[in-house]
Amino acid sequence: MDRQSIVTRNHPVLTRIEPLSPLSVGNGEFGFSADFTGLQTFPEAYEIPLGTQSAWGWHSTGGRHVFGDEHIVFQPFDTYGRQVLYPMKPEGKDEAYHWLRQNPHRLQLGRISFRLLRQDGQEAELSDVVPIRQEMHLWTGVLHSIFAVQGTEVRVETTCDPQRDCIGIRVHSALIRENRLQLFVAFPSPDMTHRSWSKSVFPEWNRDDRHSTALIETRDGSAAWKRLLDEDEYAVKWMWDKGRLTQTGTHEFTLMPRMDSDSESWECSIAFAPRNPEPQPAHAIMQASSDHWQRFWNGGAAVDLSGSTDPRAAELERRIVLSQFLSAVHSAGSMPPQETGYMYNSWFGKMHLEMHWWHAAHFPLWGRADLLLRSMDWYVAILPEARKLARSQGYAGARWPKMVAYDGQQSPSPVAPGLIWQQPHPTALAEMCYAARPEVSLLERYKDIVFEAADFMVSYAHWDDEKKAYVLGPPLIPAQENHAMAESLNPPYELEYWKYGLDIAVRWAERLGITAPPEWIDVASQMAKPRHEEGVYLAHEHCPNTFTAKNQDHPSMLGALGLLPGSLVDKGIMKETLLKVKQCWDWESAWGWDFPMCAMTAARLNEPELAVDFLLMEATKNTYLPNGHNYQRPGLWAYLPGNGGLLTAVAMMAAGWTGAAERENPGFPQDGSWNVKWEGLKPLL
Repeated sequence: MDRQSIVTRNHPVLTRIEPLSPLSVGNGEFGFSADFTGLQTFPEAYEIPLGTQSAWGWHSTGGRHVFGDEHIVFQPFDTYGRQVLYPMKPEGKDEAYHWLRQNPHRLQLGRISFRLLRQDGQEAELSDVVPIRQEMHLWTGVLHSIFAVQGTEVRVETTCDPQRDCIGIRVHSALIRENRLQLFVAFPSPDMTHRSWSKSVFPEWNRDDRHSTALIETRDGSAAWKRLLDEDEYAVKWMWDKGRLTQTGTHEFTLMPRMDSDSESWECSIAFAPRNPEPQPAHAIMQASSDHWQRFWNGGAAVDLSGSTDPRAAELERRIVLSQFLSAVHSAGSMPPQETGYMYNSWFGKMHLEMHWWHAAHFPLWGRADLLLRSMDWYVAILPEARKLARSQGYAGARWPKMVAYDGQQSPSPVAPGLIWQQPHPTALAEMCYAARPEVSLLERYKDIVFEAADFMVSYAHWDDEKKAYVLGPPLIPAQENHAMAESLNPPYELEYWKYGLDIAVRWAERLGITAPPEWIDVASQMAKPRHEEGVYLAHEHCPNTFTAKNQDHPSMLGALGLLPGSLVDKGIMKETLLKVKQCWDWESAWGWDFPMCAMTAARLNEPELAVDFLLMEATKNTYLPNGHNYQRPGLWAYLPGNGGLLTAVAMMAAGWTGAAERENPGFPQDGSWNVKWEGLKPLL
């Protein structure tokens, strides 16, 4: 396959300002989003923040231990005769509740911008900078930007070091010789300013007193700073080939051309790190980026849809290519990503562990298990916190929280503490990694998270004498979050996932020559079957109005057969459920990963036309912007679970799944309208 042609024909090319679609570069641990100048020069022209973020960059307002669990109220929920505590409501402890909810939060590390001057010496405005052309060279990871200031052209190349949290920049323009182009870095306040994350996504620039920027080293060609933010700190170092540095604000430093320079080119690099950043020369970063991304594209899997006659094929291929790039930049770090990656903070920059599968399950299916393995070790690191959470509620094993920062501690929330569907995720992801790399060392590496997750799942399930089966909840909140905690019983997806996760744990024990605890087998083999009425599955047993009052948010009952094998469900009933969902669901309330979830269910039910229809449905939250990001709504302009879900669904539709009939591209129509060529994909387990 001509992989370079597949990639390059899907390069994003912008010839106007796209307020929702800044382009980004990054390496999985760090990301930098740029406006049309290749830097962050005109942030006010964009509806979305222009971010500079990292996996390690976090801050807690006022210090790291201002409040703890002892300062908030936990609400008791009756759980089969005993009270289990969950932090769902403030109940008069608003300050502590909201502090814990938004701390630690991810940092905006700094803004890197041009200062462009007009011929009269005044700073150029947006209207002075035309025309523009910008192209993200996916094959090399270099962002190429061309624009003009009052007719004088500026050419910019921007990229990220594959190994360091460092941006390389090259500029060519007569403006440099004319002393009309400057570069500056500015640092914002670290605090979150609103209790609602959607109102605090933009950095705060008016609180100079809330942080410190100390110039600790300056030489001819480089400078270094130490940033202090309450108890947190990080370091920044800037390296350049020519120019002079001037402090132009309390937290702003500007690189200006030397007055005697006749050069029309400039290159520099700026690195961020917890301490001792080591920027490399920009030309070295450019070469390293090109080598890295060519290895990325030439490795793993590839899909070519160019021979298809279906008019939607080109758009699907664009989404596939851009989703691979964005996932590698934003979802392939040493921790599970936040839903917006390194673009900007959503939910205070915290990770949502129920989304980790959607962010990253595609990596092993696309031959890139190493990118998922980067974040799997984090579960091992937070295992003590997960054990502590389980014990605090009277359960065995380890309970994975839902909304967390790097420390793995659950956040208070009206919804998050009640979710359970993140519990089997690390187990399922570990199994996918093992399928891609069947090594005993990998079993040993992750056995504790698999086994202790199973111990919790067994202790959480409740034996129902009347049903003669194990049930889930109440209390719980299903993946479809618009259900009451105290009423939800046996949501279909969670039932199937509980069995699936326990079955994996049993297999891991067998592979390691260990006798699996009999209760794992007992619970897995006797999970309750999901309830159905009038030929369709309900959201949960106490929800007869599933398809009227509750036909919003995620149609998560479909997940029991699609991303999961559906061992507890009847395929005929699930097909009727899928058709009912398509007919009556409020698709404007659905989320980006719902569309690939439905496509996967349709594929398993041998409905390939329906699978493609779901995957490419015309709906606001199934929009993929020019930069490739999955748009949801104002405030949530990027939603990486949608990108990851799309890649997982495509892999499944092309390569199939365990137990699928031996048929080429089983999830795509067989009428000749889809010519799907691929290599390197793995079937879904």
